[in-house]
Amino acid sequence: MTRALLSVLTAVLVACTPAWAADKKIVKIGHFPNLTHAQGLIAHQLTRQGKGWFEERLGPNVEIQWFTYNAGPSAMEAFFTGALDFTYVGPNPVLNAFAKSKGRKVRVIAGAASGGSLLMVRKDLDLKTAADFRGKKLATPQLGNTQDIAARAWLIKGGLKITQQGGDAFLIPTANPDQLDLLKRGEIDAVWTVEPWASKLEVETGAKMLVEDRVGLTTVLAATTDVIEKDPALVKKIASANAELTAWIKSHPAEAKALVQAELKEETTKALDAGILDKAWARIQFDSQIDRAVLNSAVADAQTTGFLPADLNFDNLLSTQW
Repeated sequence: MTRALLSVLTAVLVACTPAWAADKKIVKIGHFPNLTHAQGLIAHQLTRQGKGWFEERLGPNVEIQWFTYNAGPSAMEAFFTGALDFTYVGPNPVLNAFAKSKGRKVRVIAGAASGGSLLMVRKDLDLKTAADFRGKKLATPQLGNTQDIAARAWLIKGGLKITQQGGDAFLIPTANPDQLDLLKRGEIDAVWTVEPWASKLEVETGAKMLVEDRVGLTTVLAATTDVIEKDPALVKKIASANAELTAWIKSHPAEAKALVQAELKEETTKALDAGILDKAWARIQFDSQIDRAVLNSAVADAQTTGFLPADLNFDNLLSTQW
């Protein structure tokens, strides 16, 4: 083959190659170091190992970049700044972001987990009803996150007056890793949190479980409307990959736990005790589908606690086309 002919063929091939083929498409996904974000933990770990779950299903020109957050409001701020395209997150921060943007910024595209949300009480306290929490200090992961809303709604339904500034009980935003020491020192009276933190409190401090939410949505997979509008095919692939991963987790619990352990060690510098992992895992239900009635219940709780306007329509929040 002559050099001239080779040059012509090369030019033809370049002309026929799609413009995006030479460039990596970067997809930014967030999650938390919680067992209720197992899909994110596992996929993140597989990316580290060069066996990316999402990468294999999105194609060679896609690069997944992972970001970790302590709680939902922080992840939603990343949505607003364009720092994330997708994230595993609790439903309430998504609801708040939906309200803040008047429905223009965020959609829920899939489920991930329910259950695994618990109210743990200090072992030396005899707290049995919401009324017993009058004057008590209750920690939640972050103001306005899913467990914070659950705690507030439970106290209000129990007859206490709870506002965002105070009320009959004190709700203290406390990062999950800090809750254990504060409970040990008696600086807080109870914690409403998610797994594995609830089981860590139970095993390592003797905290008693008072409330366990087995059916409420704990984690959803959300997407920005920007990525939905610009690349609906990508969103469909992400939702499909999440559904496949969720099914795999349910059918391969031992392998799933091992990957979760490896990723938690990367993110928190310490592996989770095997007994705590098993206890916590049993309290979580993984499901990529979302029951609309359960989502509506989360909306009602957020409205009851004053975090959502009562007149905003949330019908478009759940994007079911994927």
